[in-house]
Amino acid sequence: MSTKKNVRRVVLVGTGFVGMSFAYSLLNQGGAEELVLVDLDKNKAEGEAMDLNHGLAFAPRKMRIWAGDYSDCGDADIVVITAGAAQAPGETRLDLCAKNTKIMRSIVEQIMASGFDGIFVVASNPVDIMTYVTQKVSGLPASRVIGSGTTLDTARLRFMIGDHLNVDPRNVHGYIMAEHGDSSFVPWTHTYVGTKPILEIVDEREDLDLGQLQTIYENVRDAAYAIIERKKATYYGIGMALTRVVRAILNDEHSILTVSALLEGQYGCEGAYIGTPAVITRDGIQEVVELDLNAVDQAKMTKSFTTLKATIEASTDPYLD
Repeated sequence: MSTKKNVRRVVLVGTGFVGMSFAYSLLNQGGAEELVLVDLDKNKAEGEAMDLNHGLAFAPRKMRIWAGDYSDCGDADIVVITAGAAQAPGETRLDLCAKNTKIMRSIVEQIMASGFDGIFVVASNPVDIMTYVTQKVSGLPASRVIGSGTTLDTARLRFMIGDHLNVDPRNVHGYIMAEHGDSSFVPWTHTYVGTKPILEIVDEREDLDLGQLQTIYENVRDAAYAIIERKKATYYGIGMALTRVVRAILNDEHSILTVSALLEGQYGCEGAYIGTPAVITRDGIQEVVELDLNAVDQAKMTKSFTTLKATIEASTDPYLD
């Protein structure tokens, strides 16, 4: 983390729906003393900063908010990147790859030129690949380049299980793993309601069976498509997920979140970012929490990782040379 000053500064790059949902969430939850908004459209960034500032009287703590530029990243603790081309109806996150690789490279080069030495949190899609791009272009240690990964997917899973069982989603413990996209999966053997394995609940109750668990997973996997079809974009959930990650960093929480992290041999995979539980601290990713996956789930993890790596080699690496 940057030690250049005593106040905690977060820079947001990209003031679209996702970026501003994060900014609004951070303002309401607190956690940083400074929030800088950076966007190609400086007028929009200025308007957004004005609008947020007008709510400071109702915020939990004082925060200085302004529209800035990449030079403001030099003293930042965290730079959150949400900029990039949006996912269009019918378009998968991986379809965005080549287009957003070029955008991300330009952004990260300008951030690093400021002397930035903090932590990146990336939400631009496809997030696993854009996090890889950010790490490669920045040259920062992989522990300090974090993607939002399957943090939102996991929250969706917890909500849907809780909704089905009429249980507070905060008491549902489980993960969506792998790609933030179509090849994700749920390791059901590591999913609990309270302290009770969900597979035991399946055996004991008539209102939940394996088919319903599969439907819940499919609804989680396809949630973005369903929302985009109805309102053209998703942003509130990811905005809150980003705030959760940023607060875990700033507060040195040592929380376990399903972020996009670089695998270096875990799950038999190496050389790309993917969604996995990891311990998040003030220094970034302290460690990847490697779950003991059964053979079926390990095969899903391997397949998802292989898909991501093949996409990187075909659509990303050529633009990083």
